[in-house]
Amino acid sequence: MGEKSKETIQAAEQKIGVYVCHCGGNISDHVDVERVCENAKKVPGVTSVKHNMFMCSDPGQELIMEDLKEGAIDRVVVASCAPALHETTFRNAISRAGFNPFMYDHANIREQVSWVHHGDQATSKASRLVAAAAAKTKRLKPLEPFRVDAKKHTTVIGGGVAGLKAAIDLAERGIEVTLIEKSPFLGGWTAKWDKIYPTNEQASELLSELTREVLNHSSITVRNCSTVTGFGGYIGNFQLSVKREAPGAGDYEDEIKRMSESGKELGEFIPFAGVCPESIPETKEELTIETGVVVLATGFKPYTPYRGEYGYGDFEEVITLPDLIRIIAENREKGGGDTLVVNGRKIRNMAMVHCVGSRQIPGLHQADEKGNLNEYCSRTCCSTTLNTANIVREAHPDTRVFDFYRDIRTYGRGQEDIYDKASSNKVLFFRFDAPEPPVITRNNWTNTDHPLLMTVKDTLTFGEALEVPVDLIVLSVGMESRDVSDLTDMMKISTGPDRFLLEVHPKLRPVEMSVAGILIAGTCQAPFDMGEACAAASGAGVKAAAILARGYVELDPYVAEVDLEKCKGSGACMDACLSEGVLQMVDMTVDGENVKRAQVNPARCEGCGACTAVCPEGAISVVGWTLQQYEDMVDMIVSDQIAV
Repeated sequence: MGEKSKETIQAAEQKIGVYVCHCGGNISDHVDVERVCENAKKVPGVTSVKHNMFMCSDPGQELIMEDLKEGAIDRVVVASCAPALHETTFRNAISRAGFNPFMYDHANIREQVSWVHHGDQATSKASRLVAAAAAKTKRLKPLEPFRVDAKKHTTVIGGGVAGLKAAIDLAERGIEVTLIEKSPFLGGWTAKWDKIYPTNEQASELLSELTREVLNHSSITVRNCSTVTGFGGYIGNFQLSVKREAPGAGDYEDEIKRMSESGKELGEFIPFAGVCPESIPETKEELTIETGVVVLATGFKPYTPYRGEYGYGDFEEVITLPDLIRIIAENREKGGGDTLVVNGRKIRNMAMVHCVGSRQIPGLHQADEKGNLNEYCSRTCCSTTLNTANIVREAHPDTRVFDFYRDIRTYGRGQEDIYDKASSNKVLFFRFDAPEPPVITRNNWTNTDHPLLMTVKDTLTFGEALEVPVDLIVLSVGMESRDVSDLTDMMKISTGPDRFLLEVHPKLRPVEMSVAGILIAGTCQAPFDMGEACAAASGAGVKAAAILARGYVELDPYVAEVDLEKCKGSGACMDACLSEGVLQMVDMTVDGENVKRAQVNPARCEGCGACTAVCPEGAISVVGWTLQQYEDMVDMIVSDQIAV
């Protein structure tokens, strides 16, 4: 009996369980789930068909586990949302039932069906995808994940609060850490803030405590003035090339000047600069770091208004909120006064404008030089603006504050109190519509010396046009992602439409990137406040420690496999491979002849199948996704057995 005949007989003996998910209506609102189940019963080899409102729930998983334990099935098809979301969930359920987790296939009938089709068309397509998945499972074989050694070391890129917190959490769990910071200083933007809401603590005090822990920990090595120039390897065994050199001319000039004038020792906090952990290098150094996991904590940057935006760049009296925070601190150091002083001028009327560089509307707001708009809410700006207004009113009671806003979102727990307090402090609020923002002009009133005039249609007074003379305008700028395209290109990771780094899933895998072993922490992912950034950093630290704790990592077996009996060494697979270092031609002896044959590094292989498509001998295939399985799936899709 030929090998193909044996496989055919074995496939006919398989017992397949099909489990269809309603997804709370996401699927069942457009797909007739019961008809899909009836059609699945017609597929040869299917012995159990069930449906559930949420297959990923505990009751849904129990359906699968019970059938496995009772011997009703020996392989599983789940028809639900994208496998990227819950593939691990169902594999774990199969494992808990005592079966091999890779005897399972997934039919995506949400993203590929219910979200794009309706009515009979949706039900028909769902039925055929389920039938195809069932046909594929007949040729599944028990697989085992393969193990690779993992270096118990993590590299954290970014020395802001998130990077510092992640480094500490990892070091406390016994993981060696190298912290790479591009600037000469640690602390990121937190080092440039004054006081922190709601505790009213000095940012410098919190930061000094955190950096002291990092600098004094024996398991943490800090590299300032350093950038990543090269990246390779895979989870557990990454290699980073790092260049360390003095900043370029003009880079961090103000901060370095403050350090030289402060008289502070290395490791101490320099106001509005941060903490300098090491001296600034005089010569260029290059080093290689071998690491098991990489945590990206590259932070954010405040939005820079374009020239003319609310008068920015046209009038020296228009500044940003970060500028004002520094000015407030300088006023306090000089003894304060009943009136805020800016550049030697007393500020009697100060205007604050919300949502500058956030919640931008296509066709209404001006895009940047690359055509980007920040359509998202930066979340923290409103609370920061109102808190700063309160500080000004309490420290400088003769300075009046006018607040111009589209909407106010004091979203955090207890932060509504800031708004109430601002009202009590006699901050005067004006609300405008996005299409009609305040207009700033030079003040030509003859009976006042306020240099600027703000004209606005105030919706709180039913669209009345108001003119407000002011001495200072403060733009509450939002958060933007830093340009880390050099890292994303090197590491082959993604950013979202908002240009922040994109996690795999915001709920299920919130700190993981699409490349295994690369994690994210803090405001490189989205606008966060300090507490949220630290929480995200701790999440990344826990995930990294879990990956590295055993000294090895387990990788999915879905990788390319070479049949040496068929391989003729054409090299076509190497030319087609999308990743470096996956395939190589090695010398070996076959029938007494020295030849070259393809060899796969499974740790680097992504299982994309590009090599399979080009091999003239058909000598290479992806484990778990063989050409025979594809043929069976296609046969079932076009089969008349699935009448719908």
